[in-house]
Order: sequence, then structure tokens, then C-alpha cells
Amino acid sequence: MNGPALHEPPSPASWRIALPHTTAAVPVARALVRTALTDIESSADTDTAELLTAELVANAVEHTAGQDPIELVIELLPTGCQVEVHDSNPLPPGDLTDPLAGEPDPWQEHGRGLLLIRTLSSSCGHRPTESGKAVWFTLPGTHRH
Repeated sequence: MNGPALHEPPSPASWRIALPHTTAAVPVARALVRTALTDIESSADTDTAELLTAELVANAVEHTAGQDPIELVIELLPTGCQVEVHDSNPLPPGDLTDPLAGEPDPWQEHGRGLLLIRTLSSSCGHRPTESGKAVWFTLPGTHRH
């Protein structure tokens, strides 16, 4: 009898998808995160998840050289969901976790994505991986009626 295995909590539901290193990955990632959150029955806000995922994937495409695929990981948490985007660039993503970074210049075309992620997620960050880094955000679950 496998006693300890009987008491292990079930692993959370998750999706892991490799995306091409191209801007075409952005709308694909949006659709995938919506589908995944529905599939794993997450109560997180799918509109916000789509927006923030699009920002992370667009940043990965723009700031990572080469053609290595970008990996999208969507995980159901007991309190909501977590989305990670893995890329091959080991450098941290600018001011993602720095609340003192200031507001972006309203006249600039870029610079609002990380502010959106910091503002709309319940937490966010980055971590090194064997092949580069993972940038992530979490969203809380909402009550369904």
C-alpha cells in the first residue's frame, strides 16, 4: 500500500504551451489564456488575464533575440490563477517589481505594459530559469454567481 501517496494533494490544473517567437503569438496567447482559464475552471477575470498575458508575450517577443520559442504557462491556484511567460533572455524585465519606477511618459509609444501588470495583478515578478527567465503575474479568483 502506498500510504504517503494517498494523502498527497492533487496537483493544480495547468496548461503549458510553446509559442512562436513572433508578434503573431500575442493574439494566440490571448485566446489560449481565455480557453485555459475556462478549461481549468478558474474564477479569475479572463479579460484582465488576456490583457496582461498579451503584455508579457509582446515584451518577450520584443526584448528577446533569436527564434527560441516563448513558453506560456497557465496554472490554477487555490486563490485564483498564475500566468508565466518564459523566454531565453536572462535579463530582468525593467521596472516590473519596482513601485518607485514612476509613471511612463504619456507621449511615448512604449512603457505602459509593466505598469499595467503591476497595477492590475495581485502580485507579479520574475525568476531565472535554465534557459533564460520566467515573468509571471497572479490574479485573484472572483465569486461566481
